[in-house]
Amino acid sequence: MIGMSFISFLILLVISIVVSAILHFAFNYYVRPGVNSFISKIIFGWIGAWLGTPVFGKWFEGLNYEEVYIIPAILGSISILILLVDWVKSTKYTGT
Repeated sequence: MIGMSFISFLILLVISIVVSAILHFAFNYYVRPGVNSFISKIIFGWIGAWLGTPVFGKWFEGLNYEEVYIIPAILGSISILILLVDWVKSTKYTGT
């Protein structure tokens, strides 16, 4: 997965954008509202999607492009974003 093609990069990017948009806009699941938070979700969601196949495995041979397996990539993106938002919210300074 290190030397991936541009199409693989775009597939992971689209997965990250869709997952980030659903979490950010549909569920209001964010640390801060706004575009900056959404863009950071896209970046970290891409990393999660990239790590999805090595962590969760290769599921459904028909739902893949080269080494990008769609369902593990979606699960990786969701899991990283939930972990990061929860981690930041739990360590956030409250001022007391």
